[in-house]
Amino acid sequence: MTGEVPKGSEPETSESLKAFGEVVKAFRKRAGLTQEQFAPMVGYSVPMVASIEQGRRLPSKEFVDRTEEVLDSFDVIRAAAKHLTRKAGLAKWFEAWAELEPLAVTLYTFEPRLAPGLLQTTAYARTLFEKQLPAMSDDRIESNLVARMERTHILTEHPESLFSFVIEEHALRRQVATPEVVREQIDNIIELGERRNIDIQIMPRSRGHHAGLDGPLCLLETGENTWYAYSEGQGTGQLISDPKVVSVLHQRYARMRTQALSVEATVGLLREIRGAL
Repeated sequence: MTGEVPKGSEPETSESLKAFGEVVKAFRKRAGLTQEQFAPMVGYSVPMVASIEQGRRLPSKEFVDRTEEVLDSFDVIRAAAKHLTRKAGLAKWFEAWAELEPLAVTLYTFEPRLAPGLLQTTAYARTLFEKQLPAMSDDRIESNLVARMERTHILTEHPESLFSFVIEEHALRRQVATPEVVREQIDNIIELGERRNIDIQIMPRSRGHHAGLDGPLCLLETGENTWYAYSEGQGTGQLISDPKVVSVLHQRYARMRTQALSVEATVGLLREIRGAL
């Protein structure tokens, strides 16, 4: 699933990003630093700092942490960032699901189109945003990119949670980017699949009919053992809480896991796909 904001669908970033930018600017000036002095201290360019302070770009977690350390803002900057990292750069219809993702003790994903968003590398995701139609502005690309990379942190920050991915083979064979970028993407999938809490399976092209032909889906279990589902289309997304519907989607995902290649066979096919690039 993607969930980042397409052009023409405004995220709820304007006020929250502007407010965060004002907070950073106030503490920077309190420290007696110009943007030119401050930028190298946090390891970012002056234009990037200016964009964040003007509320035009979503800050990364690294920017927030370094800024907090350099400006010693009594955790005010980190607190302000908590109100925007899950919303800025995300489509409004995706926000509810994005809020649930970090709470997941179990998360299942079936993706027939591309490498799943949670598994994407920065270069792969950037290519998708740069090629999207209608074309995005540079600021929108950066905002969406940071939002997507922020979401991927749940895979490594929650080692006790269980993640499962079933991906259509053709989604990984499709060369949506340069061979180098796609190789890196496949390497990332293989590496993540080595974690004890992440299972990755490929639905092979040789499998004609399978239980996922109705499209992509996600299933999520919270710490209270409540299950939700999410389905996404072009410019739309639906959070599903009806237990009967979620149960049906569970049945489909369970069947897909039996129809897909095993985890071990998946690694072999991933290496084959990589070698053919």
